[in-house]
Amino acid sequence: MRQLQGMDSSFVALEQPNTPMHIGSILIYDPSTAPGGFVRFKDILDFFRSRMSLSQTIRQRLVKVPLNLDYPYWVEDPDFDLEYHVRHIALPKPGDWRQLCIQAARIFARPLDLSRPPWEFCVIEGLDNVEGVPKGSYAMITKVHHAAIDGMSGIDLMDAMHTLTPDAPPPEKPDEWKADRMPDPLGLMFKGYIRAWTNPLRQTSLLAKSAPGVYRAIKGLVQDEFALEPAMSAPRTRFNVPVSSNRVVEGQSFSLKEIKKLRALTPGCKINDVFLAIIGGALRMYLESKDDLPDKSLTTMAPISVRSEEEKNSMGNQVAAMVVPLGTHIADPVERLHYVYDETKRSKAMTNAIGARQMADISKVSPALFMSLGARAYSQLGLANYVKPPFSTIVTNVPGPPVPIYSSGAKMVSMHGLLCLTDGLALGHVVQSYCDQASIAFTACRKAMPDPEFYTECLRQSYEEMMAALPDEESAQAKPKTAKSRSKTAATRKPRTRKQAATG
Repeated sequence: MRQLQGMDSSFVALEQPNTPMHIGSILIYDPSTAPGGFVRFKDILDFFRSRMSLSQTIRQRLVKVPLNLDYPYWVEDPDFDLEYHVRHIALPKPGDWRQLCIQAARIFARPLDLSRPPWEFCVIEGLDNVEGVPKGSYAMITKVHHAAIDGMSGIDLMDAMHTLTPDAPPPEKPDEWKADRMPDPLGLMFKGYIRAWTNPLRQTSLLAKSAPGVYRAIKGLVQDEFALEPAMSAPRTRFNVPVSSNRVVEGQSFSLKEIKKLRALTPGCKINDVFLAIIGGALRMYLESKDDLPDKSLTTMAPISVRSEEEKNSMGNQVAAMVVPLGTHIADPVERLHYVYDETKRSKAMTNAIGARQMADISKVSPALFMSLGARAYSQLGLANYVKPPFSTIVTNVPGPPVPIYSSGAKMVSMHGLLCLTDGLALGHVVQSYCDQASIAFTACRKAMPDPEFYTECLRQSYEEMMAALPDEESAQAKPKTAKSRSKTAATRKPRTRKQAATG
């Protein structure tokens, strides 16, 4: 039995019917590489069953402390049932990308059952009309509660469910897993009561450790090494409202090689700066079409992993964050990339001054009861309508494997990340790489973004505008071919004007 920490517990506290707090992916597999050239659902169950010992997440469930006096605990579930967590459905014909996204959004909108291990995988067959995907392929929609994993530990879970070759044998080490006895509620209350009295001591200790970082941050502000105003002045948009219980998901793939070439537009910039500038351009196009583009730049919260090598296979969240302007007020793509690069450097300087690890550790001593009550009040009172948003959206960059991986012998051909949303944050992005591909996937509240295909077009056009700004020799070698724009209609249609978007 292991207790959650503050940040992990906050994701449990934020769980509401309209804001389920899980993250996940749309994964697509080609079964032709499997032994025999096909994969049955039974094969997937057997494959997962043989590898469950490689992941801590799979068989642990949450147990809450009565009255939320303390953080919940992870317990090895005595009633674990693999077939409850792995489901199986099929798309109706024609089985295209848009149908898959609609089905993924429906699945992702449903909260997980927190009385069981908080994860579900749904295998979806019938992908016979997805451009760039071999016929007979299947998808897997994954959902794992954010209290159990962050982006990097999620990669560790992916490692447990995948192999480097299609015919890799099961692990040789025997599965020595044992179920726990369910803890006594009165005992949990007593332990929570004791921890409540000792929590101020832990808070004092962490504040003392963070004092040098606070001093460096104040010094940097005085010396104008960085500034709070650009990162903390997010304007309100249609994405900073209470969210509904309905979701939309979509994504756009690119050639990773071509994305890397875009760094030449601003010497010294990183791939992540390029993606932030592309997203900034897409948000500019989208909001301009709705006559809703603010004069100030939208900002994004960018999570930063502080997970050490020793914590690589552990559960929970080890992340800090920085806030970066996206340059949505700048029409020129090259100027926007320059701006994003400069602002990212300043944000990183401030995060480094405070100490990313200290920022993550401070969250671990927040009082559980106040955290739960505050999260519930924020949602039920609709405070997102009145409180100034700390940032406009979220963009998390999750590096995927650079080589092909296999599940049940089937080769993964693409991956798109999915995010949880909260009131005041109705749009989130996942930037992910896999082999020679890179993708920008987004999850949005359907009320805030009823036209996800249009936003996908905006992402594509923002990328193409930046690609067109490359020197002639570069742009000739790297023609703007977004890897497999999933819908033929979306691949040939330009973003509509505001009037067209309103009537379409």
